[in-house]
Amino acid sequence: MTTRARALVAGDRFVLNRLLATDLATEGAFDVRELELPWPHVPFGPVAEVDEASGSEEELMTALQGVRVCLTQMAPLTRRILAACPDLELFAVSRGGPVNANLEAATEHGVAVTFAPGRNATSTAEYAVGLVLAAMRRIPQSHLGVVDGRWESSLYAYEETGLELEGATVGLVGAGAVGSRVARILLAFGADVLVADPYADPATLPPGVRFVELDELIATSQVVSLHARVTDETRGLMNAARIAAMPAGSVLVNCARGALVDHTALAAALTDGHLFAAGLDVFDVEPLPPDHPLRHAPHVVMTPHLAGASRAVAERASRMVAAEAGRWLRGRPPLHCANPDVLARVR
Repeated sequence: MTTRARALVAGDRFVLNRLLATDLATEGAFDVRELELPWPHVPFGPVAEVDEASGSEEELMTALQGVRVCLTQMAPLTRRILAACPDLELFAVSRGGPVNANLEAATEHGVAVTFAPGRNATSTAEYAVGLVLAAMRRIPQSHLGVVDGRWESSLYAYEETGLELEGATVGLVGAGAVGSRVARILLAFGADVLVADPYADPATLPPGVRFVELDELIATSQVVSLHARVTDETRGLMNAARIAAMPAGSVLVNCARGALVDHTALAAALTDGHLFAAGLDVFDVEPLPPDHPLRHAPHVVMTPHLAGASRAVAERASRMVAAEAGRWLRGRPPLHCANPDVLARVR
């Protein structure tokens, strides 16, 4: 008789337990235990030495007793939890990076940690293009005018009208999983797409995209959309000097990471009219504090880090971590292991 491996699905109100349990059932014989975490209704935060986690060490230590596989998005994996849960072998995190897991401690305890790269690439790309359109045409501001009882036909005045994507030069800073999808969408709009990314493979981008240096992209693009990772090289990439180098009346969009932009300089460029508009889903401080300069800047579209929030993302993420559990059950190495050194020591 085959022994069923005990698994914990520790979902939340985005990556649901029912999704995880259903997908896990297609991967093999698991004895499933469930724990529902309160995110996003309760914000994530640090738990002991890990960040962006939901739930407590105590409830995870209880739920993980006798468990060999855990599927989660936000559950913490700390040194204390690992020490208290010796049966755990696989911790599959359904997000682009397992920041809620202590990888060093997991490796020491022989626990493989996996993640789900690219789970939200399509969602983020579509959202970025949506922000481009919303900023270029000032759609949210017009909507609020109608809600407030104003029918602002004065917005037809030449100086108040928006911009078009067709024929516009749009510069993408970064052309990975998200940026390459944005490029394909923009080309369909008829935009002239430039890319600045020293690490991108031209073969992964659609025909018609032109590679240029960053300074040329910034100086010639009517829209600049950011899709880069935060590194020592890119932190503060869009500083006051680079924002000033953008053409007058241009648009800046960021769905990547808030640390790429000097938000004080951006607010100043919007206030003095150098930039036509901006669209932002990420910020240097989240949630946005009451005294943040962008709260008082004109012509900025802001959303609360929602680019990756789609039902398809939750469903895709669930399938990805369930597939990792299936590989583990069949004795195969995980596809996306964040601590590959552990693989030689387990199973």
